[in-house]
Amino acid sequence: MQELIQQLVQWLHAMGIHPNHETAAAVGEAMGQAGAAVGGAVAPVVAKLDMPALLALAAALGWASGFRLYAVVFLTGAMGLAGWIPLPQGLSLLQHPAVLTASGFMLLVEFFADKIPWLDSVWDSINSVVRIPGGALLAAGVFGADSATMGLVAGILGGSLAATSFATKATTRAAINTSPEPVSNWLASFFEDGLAVAVMWLATQYPVAFGIALAVMVVVSVLLLIVLWKFLLRVLAKLKGFFGHAAPAPNSA
Repeated sequence: MQELIQQLVQWLHAMGIHPNHETAAAVGEAMGQAGAAVGGAVAPVVAKLDMPALLALAAALGWASGFRLYAVVFLTGAMGLAGWIPLPQGLSLLQHPAVLTASGFMLLVEFFADKIPWLDSVWDSINSVVRIPGGALLAAGVFGADSATMGLVAGILGGSLAATSFATKATTRAAINTSPEPVSNWLASFFEDGLAVAVMWLATQYPVAFGIALAVMVVVSVLLLIVLWKFLLRVLAKLKGFFGHAAPAPNSA
C-alpha cells in the first residue's frame, strides 16, 4: 500500500501537482478504508463455507444432478471461477476451462433434447447411467479432499438424492408424454431448468432455507412416485430394456 501511495505522489509531482504530507496521509487513509470495505464485502462469502453451507452445497449438487447434471457442473464451475462462491478443493476442477466448455456444450444439447416429447424420455434413459453417479461424485467432492469418511457419507446421500430426483423427473415425463401436445413437455422442461438454478442459488446463499426446501421437495417426490406408480414401472422397464436386462419373451406354443 505504501509503495502504491509513493508512486501516486510521484505521478502527481510529474504532473506539476505537489501534495503536502497531510494530503498524502488522507489519500492513504481513504485507500485503506476502501480496502477494508472490499475485504468486508468478500468476507461473508468466505464465511459461508461453514458446515451447514457445505452440507447444503453437497445436497444441492446431488439433488439437482438427478435432472440437470450438466447445468449443475457448469453453474458450479462458473460461480467458482467468477469468485461468487469459494469452491471446496474437491470441486476446484470444475473451474477448469475444458470442464466448463464440455459441460456448457452438454448443457445446450440437453436443453433442446429435453424439450422434445419422447426424445426427452430417451435422453433420460441414456443419461441415467451418468446422472446418479455424477450426483454422488459431486456431493463427495465437497468433503472428499478433507475427510474421506465425510466424502463417502456425502457421496451416498448425494447419490440417493440424485436417484430420487431422477426417478421423479423420468416418471413425471412418462406421464406427460401420454398427452399428444408438446406444451406440457416444454413447461415441465423450463420448470426443471429454473429449478436447477434456484436450487444452486438457494443452497449457496441460504443453506438453512434450502434444507427446509429440500425436505419439502423430497416429500413431494415420494408422493408423486406413489401416485404415478404405474408410470414408474414403465420407466424401470424401459431402463432394463435399454441396458439389455429385459426379460426374454416367452416362447409361443
